[in-house]
Amino acid sequence: MTKTIMIVDDSPDILGVFGGVLRRKGYEVITVEDSTSVMQALQGARPDLFVLDVMMPEINGIDLCRMIRALPEHHDTPVIIVSAYSNSGIVGQTFDAGANDYIFKPVDPRALEAKIHDILEVAEA
Repeated sequence: MTKTIMIVDDSPDILGVFGGVLRRKGYEVITVEDSTSVMQALQGARPDLFVLDVMMPEINGIDLCRMIRALPEHHDTPVIIVSAYSNSGIVGQTFDAGANDYIFKPVDPRALEAKIHDILEVAEA
């Protein structure tokens, strides 16, 4: 069964690169450029994993992770946070919000794909 990944980032370039790599690997990809549109995008979609940027206007990735975790249908859906911040406080906040992993930017898209693959394999086990 094809796995669905939702990528939320305010950069169209990041969405294009990550989305392209993941689609070539066989994933269905939903891209959301506006963090305030995520809840609307979830109506009719059931991602198997989320990739969230930390720094976005309106709702940052940490708060968005908390919002996703509060939804019963996504309480256990894996979340990967992507950010340029290496501050241990920010990293800690992402895990406190319920993220499964944290990847520092710049991200090699192949490394992201490998991380997603590993997390989804564990989730299925």
